[in-house]
Amino acid sequence: QVQLVESGGGLVQAGGSLRLSCAASGRIFRITTMGWYRQAPGKQRELVATITSGGSTDYADAVKGRFTISRDNAKNTVHLQMNSLKPEDTAVYYCNADGWAAQPMGGPVPIRASDAWGQGTLVTVSS
Repeated sequence: QVQLVESGGGLVQAGGSLRLSCAASGRIFRITTMGWYRQAPGKQRELVATITSGGSTDYADAVKGRFTISRDNAKNTVHLQMNSLKPEDTAVYYCNADGWAAQPMGGPVPIRASDAWGQGTLVTVSS
């Protein structure tokens, strides 16, 4: 239906930067909101940042002023520029998309929950 693939993770020292990317592909009819979430070992998945089709953004307090989310609607991609990284930013970062998928017959349907998440990319920040 719809596929999401994250990339850009890696190992960096505290204070460094990384840029994550997520590409959506498949039978996309319309993607409304895209976002980044993260999950540290033994912790629940938490919201990092979201961006709507119109460009409205929302950030978790822990990353405000350090992370920037951006989107290319034409390419169905979303990016997360992470600056001034801290050890507590270490986590697997997941891409999420909300919207509709095209169907061979009939009208579009909501993107399937099982397809709304990528496989994640690991970010490790050393002290």
